[in-house]
Amino acid sequence: MALMNSPTARRWLIPTAAAVAVIGGGAAVGALAAGADPALPPRSAAELLVDLQSAKIDGLSGTVVQTADLGLPSIAKLAANAGGEAGNLGSLVAGTNTLRVWHSDPDKSRVALVGTLGQTDVIRNGTDVWIWQSAGNTAQHWTMPADKDDHTPEALPSDLPSTPQEAADQALAAVDPTTEVVVGRTATVAGRDAYELILRPRDKASLVGEVRLAIDAEKKVPLRVEVIAKKDGVSAFKVAFTQVDFNRPAAEQFAFNPPPGGTVTEGGDAGKDLAGPDAEKAMTPEQQAEMDTVAEAAGPKTVGEGWTTVVTADLGAAEKAVPGEAAKPETTPEGVPDLAALAETFPEVSGVWGKGRLLSGTLFSVLVTDDGKLYAGLVSPERLYEVAAG
Repeated sequence: MALMNSPTARRWLIPTAAAVAVIGGGAAVGALAAGADPALPPRSAAELLVDLQSAKIDGLSGTVVQTADLGLPSIAKLAANAGGEAGNLGSLVAGTNTLRVWHSDPDKSRVALVGTLGQTDVIRNGTDVWIWQSAGNTAQHWTMPADKDDHTPEALPSDLPSTPQEAADQALAAVDPTTEVVVGRTATVAGRDAYELILRPRDKASLVGEVRLAIDAEKKVPLRVEVIAKKDGVSAFKVAFTQVDFNRPAAEQFAFNPPPGGTVTEGGDAGKDLAGPDAEKAMTPEQQAEMDTVAEAAGPKTVGEGWTTVVTADLGAAEKAVPGEAAKPETTPEGVPDLAALAETFPEVSGVWGKGRLLSGTLFSVLVTDDGKLYAGLVSPERLYEVAAG
């Protein structure tokens, strides 16, 4: 499956395999209010949703522990083989990881993935974005356009949420009439009082049992997010603060100076598309229009709604929309699982829709057909086969 080496495949498979509660789209809010712990005044689910949306903080720092048990032994094994021990980006798809986080202003953030054999730092400081790996003393540098509207950094290239805020944002994107929202028991997280908001898919075909968000009673920000698989009620993914400080971090936390003897690779403009910085200049209007048409045909598209939505994409068509040098396979970053090798570990499957490879975990399924079609969702493989056949 040479197609799996492509930039477009990387954009689809890693996020699809990692995102655990992002499919869906408002809220059928239950009337139950939090009152189990008399230390906190009761608040309704609707009030907690408003709290999450209106919370504002000047800054924070803390320690986050992330645990992933997605039922994917192939990914876990491959991550280890690719150097995915704790401290490398590939380790985020399985096991337990410790991260240090700092945030100040929309364009200043830092996430440090700490392991026994090394550390990886992702730093956003204004228009500069750095990824530094202590193993090998290497750094990659990109420049973010100053006029970019969204200054929220993507913390780690695996697309697995690295902070409770990122996980909560993904979970809340799934709140619509297909979701039941109620308040659970109060809790203590990182030494702070918190309310618990629970999101439950109404459609029983979803593999997600519920998503639990612990919300700081004072600051109104997420302190913990946990995704429970419907099967066996196991915790498939959790990201939580074990220590948090809501004071603004010092400016030096976001300043990066490459260590002596280190290797720095310039990645160019982080705001450019996959086509590369010069692709648009090299294309005629007719070529640009053709690329746009092919890209539209490639997807992504969705089938169904809510928690049982299936996302589809034509990876082969997408590659045709990437001109020139950018269409060539990228080099897999150190510590990130190689998708070509990863795809070969998926079991072979077939049906009236054709042949392909299947990745099936406790929360989601991904089907990649031999002709380059991708189907993914928080659903069983049978649901993907149904959509592929249709």
